[in-house]
Order: sequence, then C-alpha cells, then structure tokens
Amino acid sequence: MAAIFDKIFRRRNRETEKQPQEVKFLIAGLGNIGDEYANTRHNIGFDVLDALAGASNAVFSTSRYGAVAQVRHKGHVLVLLKPSTYMNLSGKAVNYWLQQEKIPRENLLVVVDDIALPPGTIRIRQKGSDGGHNGLKNITQVLGTPDYARLRFGVGGDFPRGRQVEYVQVEPG
Repeated sequence: MAAIFDKIFRRRNRETEKQPQEVKFLIAGLGNIGDEYANTRHNIGFDVLDALAGASNAVFSTSRYGAVAQVRHKGHVLVLLKPSTYMNLSGKAVNYWLQQEKIPRENLLVVVDDIALPPGTIRIRQKGSDGGHNGLKNITQVLGTPDYARLRFGVGGDFPRGRQVEYVQVEPG
C-alpha cells in the first residue's frame, strides 16, 4: 500500500520539498454504511482506508459526513475519509472535508471499486470519467469537475445483465 501512495505523491514531493510546511491530502474511500454493506465489493474504498489506517495505527472517529482519521506519511498529512452519506451522495462529504481541511482539489484521491477491471487489478488516474460509478458521478457533480485523482480497485464484472447492484453489494465469493 505504501508503494502506491509513494507513486501518487512522488511528483508532489518534489514540488513541496522547498516548502517547510506539511501538505495535506484528502483520501476518500467510497462505500456504504451499515452492517448489510460490510465486506461487499462496493465497500472496497472503506476497506482500503481501514487497511491504511491499521498499518499506520490511526483510528477513525465519527465526524460530520463520515469517519475521519489522519496519517502522516513522508512529510504529508493524509486525511482519510469514509463518507457516511452513502455512495451516491459522496460528493457532499468530499466537498465538506476539502473545505474544512483547506485541501486543494488537486490533493484529492478517491478510492473506489471498479467492475470494468478484473479482481485484484488497480488503476490510478489523475482525472477522468466516472465510468458509470455513481459515487464518482456525484463527486464530479458537486465539485463541478472530473479533475481529481482516482484509485480504482477491480472487483470484476461476472454478473448477469441487469444485476450489477446485486453483484457489488454482496461479499465476494
């Protein structure tokens, strides 16, 4: 996991080496709250942030629009956000925390599931389309731009036509 974040922040490290102050990043892991959604494919964003927080001994606390934790990594402050607004309304939480922490949109990373990628595959992009993902669609709508980084985790697409919702909202077999 650390190697992924090193890659993301490598360019920004060079830019900020001259500046003594810490630079903040918001990492939003998307998912749905509630026991019925725990450990489902759609909650991989929550799972990734839980793993990052656990590896860093950080603890999430319940706050406005989500659970939040902070991790320090190579001179950066990573604000980890698991929105409590449900997947389709993630933009409200992301926008709130960008403003609350005074984090520029360029320092936002959204972690999501992706049915177009094979299970276990990851893809990172600095910007792009929502790819049909309702969480990304809402964030783009609220922020007014698709120009923010995404880290997509492949969950595969082995489901019958019209059964996408059922597929992403069950535990992987």
